[in-house]
Amino acid sequence: MENWDEVRTAFQVARAGTVSGAAEKMGVHHATVIRHIDALEQRLGVKLFQRHARGYTATEAGEDLLRVAQATEDQFSQLLSRMQGSGREVSGDLVVTSLAAMVTRMTPALVAFQATYPAVTVRYLTGERLFRLEYGEAHVAIRAGAAPEGPDNVVQTLMEENVALYASKSYAATHGVPAGEAEFANHRFVAQEDAESRAPFNRWLAQNVARENIVFRSNDTTAQAAAIVAGAGIGFMSPHLVASRDDLVQVAAPRPEWSAPLWLVTHVDLHRTSKVQALVQFLKTRMKDGNL
Repeated sequence: MENWDEVRTAFQVARAGTVSGAAEKMGVHHATVIRHIDALEQRLGVKLFQRHARGYTATEAGEDLLRVAQATEDQFSQLLSRMQGSGREVSGDLVVTSLAAMVTRMTPALVAFQATYPAVTVRYLTGERLFRLEYGEAHVAIRAGAAPEGPDNVVQTLMEENVALYASKSYAATHGVPAGEAEFANHRFVAQEDAESRAPFNRWLAQNVARENIVFRSNDTTAQAAAIVAGAGIGFMSPHLVASRDDLVQVAAPRPEWSAPLWLVTHVDLHRTSKVQALVQFLKTRMKDGNL
């Protein structure tokens, strides 16, 4: 691409958030950075950044361009490592994504990984939407449920995620705890807003609890957990998350039909990069040792 220097400049501005930060990173004058951004926006016919007093923020068009730039930079880095025989170096940005419900499990693992590889900058992105690996939105995704599809994805099994039914002690004091499924009709539940959720435990709940008994619904698993703790009703939580709490009671122990497999997903173009391979192996070893 004949305008790659301008794209690289836009990429550095987005990362730094300021013209001066990008100029320092690239070793050029700030006027060069501004000239590149102005020229690129004029050539594309769109605004890539919103200018404000604190710096530059990428627009939606800018985000689209920068995702491609990130993926391209990663591929160039991979190629350079192979050509120079320096594939052992693990450094640079490493973007990992998962559901918000996995934060307490994944964050300690990522911190431990960074302690092992201090030259890596970890960017941990969570949310319900699927980050697109093919556009460079993430290097490694941890996903739950059915095996992710996609011809350009490398999908590996990580572990099984178990869940159990819990209620807060305050809920139990007010409403009691059901002795079995036959008493579920007399209780209040917290669950996923989407009644068609593919998670095994959500499907089971939809089949065994009347919708009107699900009185607190959210598409955010963190909000669901907070509602359970606050006493809104009975709901599913990971025993791993509950282990450090003393304000919850277990209503039903984990069952095989509630568990969901967790998958490590990478894109074929970046799967063999040093930093991706290092993280994948690190997580597998941590899981094998019982630390995940």
